[in-house]
Amino acid sequence: MAALTLILPALMLQPVILAPAVLSGRRVPGEAAPVSPPTPPQAPPQPSVMDEPGTVEPPPEVDAGVIKGRKRPGYNTALPPQLGGDNPGAVRAPPPEAFPTDQIPVPDRWRIMSSLCPARSADPSAFGVFRALGEVCHSRRDPYHQNLLKGDLPLRDGKRPGFLKGDDWFLNLGLVSDSVLEPRSFPIPVGVQTTTRPQSLDVFGKDASYVFSQTFIASASLIKGSTTFKPPEIEYRLALAFNINHVRVPETRVLFVEPTRGTVRTDSFLGVQEAFIDYHLRNVSDRYDFDSVRVGIQPFQADFRGFLFNDDQLGVRLFGNRDNNRLQYNLAMFWRLEKDTNSGLNNLTESPRKDWVFLANLYRQDFLTPGLTSQLTFAYNRNREGSGIKLDDNGFPVRPALLGTLRGRDYDVVYLGYNADGRIGRLNLTASTYLALGRDRNSFFTGKPANIRAGFGAAELSYDRDWMRLRLSGLYASGDSDPYDNRETGFDAIVENPVFAGADTSYWIRQSIPFAGGGRAVGLNGRNGILNSLRSSKEQGQSNFNNPGTVLVGAGADFDLMPQLRVSANANHLWFANTANLQALRNEGSIPRDIGWDLSSSAIWRPKATQNIVFRLSGAMLIGGAGFRDLFANSGGGRAYYSVLANLVLSY
Repeated sequence: MAALTLILPALMLQPVILAPAVLSGRRVPGEAAPVSPPTPPQAPPQPSVMDEPGTVEPPPEVDAGVIKGRKRPGYNTALPPQLGGDNPGAVRAPPPEAFPTDQIPVPDRWRIMSSLCPARSADPSAFGVFRALGEVCHSRRDPYHQNLLKGDLPLRDGKRPGFLKGDDWFLNLGLVSDSVLEPRSFPIPVGVQTTTRPQSLDVFGKDASYVFSQTFIASASLIKGSTTFKPPEIEYRLALAFNINHVRVPETRVLFVEPTRGTVRTDSFLGVQEAFIDYHLRNVSDRYDFDSVRVGIQPFQADFRGFLFNDDQLGVRLFGNRDNNRLQYNLAMFWRLEKDTNSGLNNLTESPRKDWVFLANLYRQDFLTPGLTSQLTFAYNRNREGSGIKLDDNGFPVRPALLGTLRGRDYDVVYLGYNADGRIGRLNLTASTYLALGRDRNSFFTGKPANIRAGFGAAELSYDRDWMRLRLSGLYASGDSDPYDNRETGFDAIVENPVFAGADTSYWIRQSIPFAGGGRAVGLNGRNGILNSLRSSKEQGQSNFNNPGTVLVGAGADFDLMPQLRVSANANHLWFANTANLQALRNEGSIPRDIGWDLSSSAIWRPKATQNIVFRLSGAMLIGGAGFRDLFANSGGGRAYYSVLANLVLSY
């Protein structure tokens, strides 16, 4: 009212001109423009209800986006005008003393639901309450609700081990059953000393076999800290795996080096897959960017798809993030453990190998474009196993491999890589590229040192359309063009386990093809591997950069027919990058590069729409090309080989 009181007398001193036909802001033709009256003095602003003690301040301006080009879901930059109001009759909130004393605040989130349930006792009314509140009150063995055994509730004081100091300790237990039944066929060499069929003179015999493998995994983690919003302060983790496998093949000297041990093998093994301490060093921002260190047997994957190094090994790892988790890093050193031959599990009854892996990688989100994560990788593999001889559990030599001069090898290899994973517009992209540089101190072709110069590249593009994903895949791993020079140009990884081009649904990735003629117990490729590396074993052998290389071009599609059912199909064509070393090992003048077509399909069924029950059935077929038929044959003269995989995973 003070401002209005000052303005009205000023207006009364001015002459009033009425022009009924003149609109506001429009002058009569020929009329001079009126002189603007002097601006009256403004009164100071009056305090509003927002300035009173205890009132809520207006909200700050909302950040339109953290990164240029990225938008928050549902956010619009044009906001409606801020609403205000004046409510002189508003009543202040009552003080805390006004509330009843029997209502106490809950100090943490996990007590909200459990406080509704009474303690189980002999009182029959308690059982009725549990039935009435079935979604809240439940058995402690129920993993689908709030449960102490899966880290939803902290261990109570007085009911936890004495070495666990402080509060907020959580226990997380896990049980997994992994069952695999696998009928298959692949080129199987006829034994040199004897055969299951007298007068069998073929180099390759019958090819049908089957495998049954059952693995039980039990894991336990003790975690300190509320991990919803920040990393845990410390974690102790142990995971044990017990495997029993049964294999039947048609030829002798395939499962055992001794022909008298037959064509059937049943074996079992208990391995330690994880045993580490994860310690949280510090937080470096209010968004919980952090640094942590992990020591012990731990899983590690060097890139997005497992092309270079993907294993559970003994090591030390420093890791963390920066810039609101948009930048992540790893610094790690691993001392490779021996593996059990038939199960692939860690074997702690033997000394670690003289094989060390040093790794460093850096992830950056939204680089080179929003939605794409880029990764730089540096890896150094130092192997000093040239002075020893190692036999696997079935009696076959694995170090050195039975190729060439049969002498031990030491080597140093540095891998430089760039990897990308994410999307560019509507396209999903995963890409990897590596350059391998180093020195082999004893090439198995020449017995002399050789320089390692090899390259690798792979990419997968996919496009999502409603419930379908269409994929295109391509891979190139260089091959060695001259086995007798001082350069090894065939690319090999440290321990590969790729999720690419159909993964283990693919015939070529799932099956290992024995390379008979160049050496017994040497595979052209490795099981659950895509590279044609001519290694004795992916788990126990050494990397080999005298290999023919790999070329793959493929297409595939995933169809989510229901939330519980996914069907996939893949078609890949494979070639050798170069067959010069195959010709030298086989003493052949010419071997074509064409490996053939790898066709596969699979169905994944989750009856509860969760990962607790997962059943997968897949089938694959390799139709051999000219190069594959030149190297391998079977007694029936067929060109096609098959692989069927039935897999049931139960998790608790």
